[in-house]
Amino acid sequence: MIIRSVTRSALCGTVALATGLLVLLPVATPAAADAGTDPVVRAPGLPGAPAVAGTPASAAPAASASPGAGPAPAAPAAPADGSLLYRPGTQVRAARGAPALPDDVSALSWLVADARTGAVLAAHNAHLKLPPASTLKTLFAVTTLPHLPQHAQHTVSEAELDDIGPGSSLVGIVPGQSYEVADLWRGVFLSSGNDAVRALAEMNGGWDKTVTQMREKAKLLGALDTHVVSPDGYDAPGQVTSAYDLAVFGRTGLASPDFVRYSSTVDAQFPGDGGGTFGIINTNRLLSGEDGIAPYPGLIGVKNGYTSDAGYTLVAAARHHGRTLLVTVMNPQAGGGSAVYEEARSLLDWGFAADRRVAPVGSLQPPAPPLPPLPPVSPDETAPAGATKGPVARALRTAPAGSAVPAAKVAEAGATGTGEKRESSDPLAFALIGGACLAALWLFLVRRSARRRERLG
Repeated sequence: MIIRSVTRSALCGTVALATGLLVLLPVATPAAADAGTDPVVRAPGLPGAPAVAGTPASAAPAASASPGAGPAPAAPAAPADGSLLYRPGTQVRAARGAPALPDDVSALSWLVADARTGAVLAAHNAHLKLPPASTLKTLFAVTTLPHLPQHAQHTVSEAELDDIGPGSSLVGIVPGQSYEVADLWRGVFLSSGNDAVRALAEMNGGWDKTVTQMREKAKLLGALDTHVVSPDGYDAPGQVTSAYDLAVFGRTGLASPDFVRYSSTVDAQFPGDGGGTFGIINTNRLLSGEDGIAPYPGLIGVKNGYTSDAGYTLVAAARHHGRTLLVTVMNPQAGGGSAVYEEARSLLDWGFAADRRVAPVGSLQPPAPPLPPLPPVSPDETAPAGATKGPVARALRTAPAGSAVPAAKVAEAGATGTGEKRESSDPLAFALIGGACLAALWLFLVRRSARRRERLG
């Protein structure tokens, strides 16, 4: 009985020793996933956080180009989340049986996206920076609409209208007359009135304040290609946006019932001089059907534009069978003033026909907010002056800033008194474990021999 008790105690101690020694072994680090095959979307600098296409990085998987596309220039850095939207040329991931992209789209930049999910179905030079024209009014609307009650009144002054650029589109505001905010918004969306933008910006706190707010809103939405100089979209040095950013603004606007109501209005009455009204009609011909352009079935809006620098631009949304698509077209190179509408029509047709037959090439989702920085590890203020810190505190203090300290490293620090790894830790651990195994085997043989003697006695 004494031998059996001693043997059992020795075996338990040996197992405990071997388990403890295993903790000292270094933890294997898994190999990093291949950026081209890892389906998990990551935000740059935020492990495990979902991201959006919109932050450039270093690698992206290959994409298929549209038929007939010429040789693409050298690709700029693409985002780490696998998005193809920073690559030049046409990007699409079509499955077998998917319809071919329309070959008559001549725009310098375009994009097709699912408005509900934000998935980008196809794009061409999505992040190419171009002048926006009046499509920038989409950003103006999503920035200022929440701050201006629709029934508030504003009397327009002469000074508000002094700096309107020559050749601007106007709804016909009369200085000295009072207007309701809802009327001014109809002037923005239907007539693309730069005078209405001036009046609303004044109500919002002024032109410069509105510019600052629009810049901040663009960054918040992850629209990093946009630089606002003139909120009405009038040509100005340095003012640019992209097909990607305009799609982001359009998608954000579709979440606002007021934005949808104004952008989908075909015609309305606008207050005139002397208390009368006059009719205005939406200049988005894909909605109104003016000038020989057939209206697109299910079209919601959103905004069209034209300037001499930008050419024709358009953000259009349409809904079919419970699915809403968003299309951006910037500066078609052929077909005159009607091309922007017909090319948007072709892209909408393709997007609805390609439902579930293409994989996304990016996303319009806004980027994940950055995590707050970890507080620096400070000495233990509760310890007496001059006291030696414990092994875990020493290990954390010697670890690089912002890094996580694995449990194995902390254990090593407790054994050595520093955060440095002992060169001989691995061989020593294996030798001790091997010795423990031999000791366990010897005790097993002793126990079996003792049992045999008991049976013979």
